[in-house]
Amino acid sequence: MLLWLLALTWLPSPAPFSHHMLQHIILVTLVSPLLVFMFPSLLCSVALSPLLATLIEFLVVWGWHLPDLHAAAAHSMLVYLLEQSMFLGAGILIWGSVLQPGQAMAGVGGLLLTSMHMTMLGALLILSPRALYLHDAAVESLAASSAMALQDQQMGGMIMLAIGTPIYILGALVLLRRSLKAEVFS
Repeated sequence: MLLWLLALTWLPSPAPFSHHMLQHIILVTLVSPLLVFMFPSLLCSVALSPLLATLIEFLVVWGWHLPDLHAAAAHSMLVYLLEQSMFLGAGILIWGSVLQPGQAMAGVGGLLLTSMHMTMLGALLILSPRALYLHDAAVESLAASSAMALQDQQMGGMIMLAIGTPIYILGALVLLRRSLKAEVFS
């Protein structure tokens, strides 16, 4: 399953914005936690607090969604690979830090903050009155119309909200349950 997910995320650019968003979401919400679970030594190598990991992940996610950086990734395979690697690394940081033993409540906070900023970015993409990413080669070739680019951007925002937000909230709830259960039995 992990190899299938990784294959989905490394499909070459250019692609419609919504596909690009699906790649990001798969990397940070599915591939990253699977890697942390499959390779527990990643937990030992992530020596960051969950809140610091959340801040780093926030900077990576919002930074790569700035139109100029997004354009660079859409037009250069090297920049695209850097972008995808940074998303994977940020995902490993966040999941590796929140799953560390003794970090459950900080992990809850980190995952809730992550879900909040991802929700805000998804809402921005959906509610924006204009397309923010008209420079995408796929948008340029598939749709000369700004309306189609806006629809693709809105679909990307919906993917972020429909997949990202529930996974982070579910993760936070699992950590909260684990923490409360540990307190009851200690």
